[in-house]
Amino acid sequence: MSFEPQFPATPPQAPGQATYQATNWAAQVLNGYKIYGSGENEVRALNGVTVGFESGRFTAIMGPSGSGKSTLMQCAAGLDKLSSGDAIIGEVNISRLNEKALTLLRRERVGFIFQQFNLLPVLNAQENILFPLTLAGRQPDQAWMDQVIDTVGLRDRLSHKPSELSGGQQQRVAVARALVERPQIIFADEPTGNLDSHSSAEILAFMRSAVTNFGQTVVMVTHDPAAAAYASRVLFLADGQIVDELMDPTRDSVLERMRTLGN
Repeated sequence: MSFEPQFPATPPQAPGQATYQATNWAAQVLNGYKIYGSGENEVRALNGVTVGFESGRFTAIMGPSGSGKSTLMQCAAGLDKLSSGDAIIGEVNISRLNEKALTLLRRERVGFIFQQFNLLPVLNAQENILFPLTLAGRQPDQAWMDQVIDTVGLRDRLSHKPSELSGGQQQRVAVARALVERPQIIFADEPTGNLDSHSSAEILAFMRSAVTNFGQTVVMVTHDPAAAAYASRVLFLADGQIVDELMDPTRDSVLERMRTLGN
C-alpha cells in the first residue's frame, strides 16, 4: 500500500544551513532513512519517511512491532540520528546540528514523556517537575506552573518522592515536567504502558486537554487503539514507511484500520 503524505514537503535548505523555514509544523521528517547493518544484514527501520507534525495537534503513531514507530519518534525528537534525510524541529534542521547544539535544542524546545516515568528518586514531585528548568538555570513561570500542577491534580503531592506516589501519580509528574517548560513539542513513547486503565484514561485526557486548552503539540507512540483515540490524527507505519493515516479516530475505527493493515 502506498501513501502520500498530506502536507507540502518543501526541500530543505542547502548544506551548511541549520535553519529551515516551516509554517505550522512543530516537527518534520523529510525523506528519512534509518538503516542498521549492511548487505544481507541491512535493516531499514525507516525507509524514506516524509511526515509533518502540525502545531497544536495531538498525533498518535501506530504500527506492528518492528514497524519503525519508535524509531520515527526518536529521530524526529533528536534522540537518534537519521542515516539520511532531514529531521526538523520548528525552523531548525536538527540533522545538521552538532551534539552540543542538539542537546541544547532538546532542552529548550522539546518535552519527553516515557513509559518508565524517568523520575529522580531522591527528588520530590515538585523538584522533579522543575528539574529541566533547574538544569538550564531558568526560573519557572509560576502562574503557568500552578495551572499545570492543579490541572494534573498534584497540589497535595508535591512534597512526596516517587516511591511515595502511585504509578499514575508518577506519570502525572512526568507529564507536568514535560509541560512546565512550555516546549515547542512533546514526544510521548507509550506513556500509559505501565498504568491501569483508569490512570491511563486520566493521563490521556490531560494530554488531550493540554493540546485543546493550552495549544500544546503532542506526538505519541502507542500500540493501544483506545489510547490512539484520544489523538486527533493517527499515523500508521509498516516496514519503515507511513502507509495510512486516520483523522478524528475512535477506538473502533483504529482497530478496523489496524486489521486492514494486517491483511
